[in-house]
Amino acid sequence: MILIEDKIVSDDVVEKQFVCNLDACKGACCWEGDSGAPLEKAELAILEEIYPKVKPFLTEKGIEVIEQEGVYTYYKREEEYGTPLIDNAACAYLTYDEGIAKCGIEKAHEAGVIDYKKPISCHLYPIRITSNETFDAVNYDKWDICTAACSLGEKLEVPVYRFLKDALIRKYGEEFYEALDAAANYEEED
Repeated sequence: MILIEDKIVSDDVVEKQFVCNLDACKGACCWEGDSGAPLEKAELAILEEIYPKVKPFLTEKGIEVIEQEGVYTYYKREEEYGTPLIDNAACAYLTYDEGIAKCGIEKAHEAGVIDYKKPISCHLYPIRITSNETFDAVNYDKWDICTAACSLGEKLEVPVYRFLKDALIRKYGEEFYEALDAAANYEEED
């Protein structure tokens, strides 16, 4: 484990290798699983605010679900808010681009319509963060649908944290990332 301020980073984050391989998985993390993408409390208000601008980028079914359930859902089992799901499967914000799942929020961001990129949990995947009052646990979430991403990461020799550099900086800042990189490089030298 690596301790940086109030964050405990799993060794897997620096030791495992990963590069998304959308040609292989087609973005399955957007439609697989038991609940929507986890959302931070601050993101709830952001989704409320940006929804009218994101709506044109969504599917009819996604819009229908969001307008019935709201821009986010509370998942009792996980005890957290997440994105709503279409038929308990695909994220309501899911769209497709040439057969590959794409986030409608991210499409709106890329079009310059909104400043918000997408939920941080999506941006950070396969890292999952568990927060409590005293620290954040930063863990690698191994999922069989990401086997091709693990293989590609190994081939390219890209550790999880390096693949997720931009997302980690977005979440915790440049200083955190630099400290993590230094710790990872120090461990490599041992």
